[in-house]
Amino acid sequence: MSTIKCNHCHVEFSKDVMIKENDLYFCCNGCQGVYHLLKDGGLDSFYEKLGNKTIAPPLQTDFDTSKFDLESFEKRFVQTLDNGLKKVDLIIEGIHCAACVWLNEKVLYDTKGIVEANINFTNNKAKIVWNEEQVSLSEIINKIRSIGYNAYAYDSKIADEKATQAKRDYFIRMMVAVFATMNIMMLSVAKYTGFFRGIDDDVMDLIHIGEFILTTPVLFYSGWIFFKGAYFGLKNRIVNMDLLVSAGASLSYIYSIYVMLGGHGESYFDSVTMIITFVLVGKYLEVIGKKSAVDTLDKIKSQLPLEAVIIKENQKTVVALDEIEVGDIIELRAGEKACVDGELLIGTASFDESSISGESKFIYKNIGDKIFSGTINTDSLIQYRASTTFANSTLNSIVTLLEDSLSSKPQIEYTANELSKKFSLTILTLSLLTFCVWYFFGLQFGFVHEGANHFEQAFIVAISVIVIACPCALALATPIASLVGISQLANKGLLFKEAKFIETLARATKVVVDKTGTITNGELSVKKARILDDNIHKLNLLYSILEASNHPISLSVKAYLKNKYPELVYKDITEVKHINARGVVGKYTNVEGKTFEILGGNQELLHENGIHYKFDSQCSVYMFAINKRVIATFELEDSLKEDAKAFVEYIQNQNIEIIMLTGDNKEVAQKIAKQVGIKKFVAHINPIEKANYIKKLKDEGEIVIMAGDGINDAVALSNCDVAVAMGSGADISISVSDVVLLNNSLKSLKDAFVISKRTYKFIKQNLAISLVYNIITIPLAMFGFVIPLVAALSMSLSSLIVVANSMRIKNN
Repeated sequence: MSTIKCNHCHVEFSKDVMIKENDLYFCCNGCQGVYHLLKDGGLDSFYEKLGNKTIAPPLQTDFDTSKFDLESFEKRFVQTLDNGLKKVDLIIEGIHCAACVWLNEKVLYDTKGIVEANINFTNNKAKIVWNEEQVSLSEIINKIRSIGYNAYAYDSKIADEKATQAKRDYFIRMMVAVFATMNIMMLSVAKYTGFFRGIDDDVMDLIHIGEFILTTPVLFYSGWIFFKGAYFGLKNRIVNMDLLVSAGASLSYIYSIYVMLGGHGESYFDSVTMIITFVLVGKYLEVIGKKSAVDTLDKIKSQLPLEAVIIKENQKTVVALDEIEVGDIIELRAGEKACVDGELLIGTASFDESSISGESKFIYKNIGDKIFSGTINTDSLIQYRASTTFANSTLNSIVTLLEDSLSSKPQIEYTANELSKKFSLTILTLSLLTFCVWYFFGLQFGFVHEGANHFEQAFIVAISVIVIACPCALALATPIASLVGISQLANKGLLFKEAKFIETLARATKVVVDKTGTITNGELSVKKARILDDNIHKLNLLYSILEASNHPISLSVKAYLKNKYPELVYKDITEVKHINARGVVGKYTNVEGKTFEILGGNQELLHENGIHYKFDSQCSVYMFAINKRVIATFELEDSLKEDAKAFVEYIQNQNIEIIMLTGDNKEVAQKIAKQVGIKKFVAHINPIEKANYIKKLKDEGEIVIMAGDGINDAVALSNCDVAVAMGSGADISISVSDVVLLNNSLKSLKDAFVISKRTYKFIKQNLAISLVYNIITIPLAMFGFVIPLVAALSMSLSSLIVVANSMRIKNN
């Protein structure tokens, strides 16, 4: 019966069952439809990329895609970005190779309304950003299905289940290998020490059979993951570590069977089990590292309750977290955890915010104060209004950031991975060359003695080269250290959006800091006030213009006025405009129809509006004018953060220049800079000028780290190499920052530098260990000084040294 390949999936079937269309053959209607879809869409180059590889026929599913457009699905899985676009993470079923990734990305990018479509080949996770007005999510899913694949929403629980399953699977395989290896080694030790010398050949054959029985499950069950990895590597034209392990173990196994069946020479069943066992131990340690990272996420997720009590129309209802909407009134009893962020409405309470900020002191909350998800109400019954949904809450945002950072890689890891791929191919070439030299020229060079088995010696030496040079240590050098570093940073309340920022932070040459809220506490207090006209109506206008601004200076002046003049009332100010780094302007029209022009801000604002009022001060100044006449001036001072001086000293000791940028006047900036030891600062600078200053530093080849409040400094932060958002809980600006500090302490920022530098140092140490190990051991193996057993032991020892060295990151 003749067979023929399907023109789409390349799977062979009997010619009788195929669907024939001119010169084309298809195994099913799905393949036929997808083939014509790709041809008509100009995507037929997919088949060139696919080559001779086969793929699964299109998945047949009758599942209704309309559920992807439901409001409940959107609340749980879809994120709305600041620009109004939608974002979702999907798992795409049916991806087998790089060609599949290319096809899916190509089709999605060609779909109108899709802005971004990135697929991770290692886990089939796709990040899709789209314009809801142009295309719906159900249409995107149907598009994916139309080319033979399927998609469903990514759920972090799946990652946890897979990590736990992988750990269990590796453990069982490792225990099988350890059990068999221990029994074989008892026989091997006796064999190598001469215990079996003079024993009958029949008994030795039985020993070989016993070793064969113990070795077979180790190679084909415990070692199956290496064969699987080698297969997928070769399928994608990659020579990886798994190929070296499986090739070395398989060749030793085949040769040992030859000896067992009567061939001349020594069996190496013990080497087979040792190779698999030692490498599997290294793999298991890597899996444990990944599982501990997932456990870190679980620990954070456990901060949240499963449900909440909301009050609607005086009725209490218990709802799931996903059902909470912005504006819902939530009741929180003593000892309970807040489920979403919100604002306190009724009652007062002390909150334990250690899960968010790391601070052990309880924080007293009054009406109007913010409440963060995951924090604990310690002592009172309160009610608060939800300001976010669960998906956008502080704690859920933290979990999302951690998930993203754990799945990302620093640049040095990409370099190491590329190096290990080329390294593996080089080792196979050296092994083959070693075999040829020993077999054909061994006697001539004195490697092989007269009468010795040339093939056996050449074969064993070649196997030793393959086994000893496995790039396990090289492959483990970066990911293990990165995992430990990310976990340590998370424990310190530092969230890195991507692991690559560890490397960038470690190589920084310039650190730029904002003044207010970064070097200082951002809690200004009025030290001196001059009220030049105490007319209550005019002071009402001052109070009202202050109400329009959230700047720390405005808030401090407003609090001062309210305390001194409790009778002040709010007036309706119109045409309010916020002038960056200057202040606020507006207008007020009284009942008589008279209009007043109101200005509140610094001296620059007054000068730009034609008011020339000389005022010298070493403090931050706020001035208030009506119809170009100054009514009041306020001098404010901010206190330094207690750890500001230590942070500046540490940065300078690392030979990194620290620069302070501030919109405040030169006298204030100079005073603060002198107090903390900053030698370079720029005052009177607005947000756009800050961004241009950062660009200039980068153009000069500097690696720039900037710490700011993440809101006023958004433009500048978006231009630096790593943006650090200062603040606690919901005050953090996740959208513009690369690193998030969950508290407002400069000690945490110092910890970010310390841990990043330490992690990067250990990554380089790991790479050095693996490279030096290979430089020393490969020549030894090529000259025949190492047998496969010792090769497996030393190779695994190098991997264990790399893992153990990475764990030292945890030591302070």
